[in-house]
Amino acid sequence: MGPVRIALAVAVAAAVTACSGPAASVRSQVESVPATYYLALGDSLSQGVQPDAGGTSVPTGQGYPDQLYAVLHRGQSALQLVKLGCPGETTATMIHGGICRYRGGSQLAAAVDFLSAHRGHVVLVTIDIGANDPEDCGAAAGLRALTSCIGTDLPAVIGNLGTILTRLRAAAGPDVRMAGMSYYLPALAAWRQGTVGQGVAWVSERLAAGYNGLLDRAYTSSGVRVANVFGAFETSDFGHRVAVPGVGTVPRNVARICQWTWACASPPRGPNQHANQAGYGVIARAFLSAADLS
Repeated sequence: MGPVRIALAVAVAAAVTACSGPAASVRSQVESVPATYYLALGDSLSQGVQPDAGGTSVPTGQGYPDQLYAVLHRGQSALQLVKLGCPGETTATMIHGGICRYRGGSQLAAAVDFLSAHRGHVVLVTIDIGANDPEDCGAAAGLRALTSCIGTDLPAVIGNLGTILTRLRAAAGPDVRMAGMSYYLPALAAWRQGTVGQGVAWVSERLAAGYNGLLDRAYTSSGVRVANVFGAFETSDFGHRVAVPGVGTVPRNVARICQWTWACASPPRGPNQHANQAGYGVIARAFLSAADLS
């Protein structure tokens, strides 16, 4: 927004002080405003993945980076969105590669290259990573599976995240705003399956709260802002009941999962853990609040 105002001020001054200057000079100065960038990194959420009519998860233009960019672009006409996210990415593959193809070998290498090449022109970096690492925790296959990852997977995830953030910050510079997110909890959809499912939902929420707390601390210790998606989805609210068409009356946190993701959808589209357009909008607003760029 600043560079556009500066360019317009120069153009107006030129028109006032040099009456013989052609109108085309105003256009050329406005058009010469350098591009700025919003870089979106992460897993499938950063690509707006949703299930199609046949139930296949595919990238869409409705993800949180797309919706966040639409808001920011209204005030920053030179802003461009660059999405490097990879569906299925973990903290380990983000560092070392192995899922999506990147010129530098990994998403992190590609991001570092981009940030280095455009240093001084990147206004925002967002990242969501870590949901795919503790697969047993996210799969909600049973209480044993939900607890098995605590002592093994999580410490490695947090260490990898620290490595990722350190390299991104070094490439971006100290002044670039960076924001990472906590996660919503698709496993809450199990609540609808009776007593066992409700037990899975309760335990899942406790594990997710602890895991998201670790992610939050990793982000803040690296000087990265946190988009509180865990809170925006009211993940811990088992106390208030909400009537959801087609689902019934369920705790508010279960209602949010059913309303904002495909986790409660009928086949072939569901059940699918990805957010729907409304859910991506909730995530985008959480990032917008965290980045404080509105």
